[in-house]
Amino acid sequence: MSNAFLEKEMKERELYSDLRVFPPFAVRIDGRGFRRALAALGFEKPYDEKFAHAMADSVESLFRESGLNPLFAFTFSDEVSFFFCDIPYNSRIEKIDSVIPGYFSSALTISLDMKTPVAFDSRVILLGKDDIYRYLLWRQAETWRNHVSSYGYYTLLKSGLSENEAAERLKNMKASDVHELVFRHGINIAETPAWQRCGILIYRETYEKTGYDPVKKMEVKAQRTKIIQEWDTPIFKTEEGRKLIDRLVSEA
Repeated sequence: MSNAFLEKEMKERELYSDLRVFPPFAVRIDGRGFRRALAALGFEKPYDEKFAHAMADSVESLFRESGLNPLFAFTFSDEVSFFFCDIPYNSRIEKIDSVIPGYFSSALTISLDMKTPVAFDSRVILLGKDDIYRYLLWRQAETWRNHVSSYGYYTLLKSGLSENEAAERLKNMKASDVHELVFRHGINIAETPAWQRCGILIYRETYEKTGYDPVKKMEVKAQRTKIIQEWDTPIFKTEEGRKLIDRLVSEA
């Protein structure tokens, strides 16, 4: 039995190896088992700017160094959504769903100098261009829901409730009640930093750079790209937010 025969047979046994995705699509990764790892680093609750910077910087690292070419990305908490129009890995979902969270886990671990391993799960979401905006509306709404819930949960913990008691109390509270609870403890969650309420958008921006060509002995202009971390992300359902997303999608 030849090795080539065995190789063909074993490759045919690989699950999902022929499953492919076509652009545009999103890849959403979510952190797993973060509580213990982050607690060991002494991060502030419910939000820590150092962790948010590490997440955004790890996204930027993937843009710069992974060989992948996301159109843009949106992150909040320990979640990132990457948007693609260029197809990596010959469109193979198994490769996309393994390489992206694997790279990101490593980048974040390095960024935070973590001693405890962390992992991200991953899923591919099929989207038409018109769906990208609606998907972002959904994830930004979840950003806000998570924001309200997190402040409410840690406010209840500080008031003396156990973790289980705080979680159970929140189940029976309306968002307006959580607002009032947190406000009574000195925090207006409608005025917290924008990155907490609206998430962080990371994208490439093209700009023109003027230089000097010593051979032609003349001033020349060239197109360059830079990566933007937008920490003052607009609310996507506003006109400003819609225009920003439309511009990013139109560059695909």
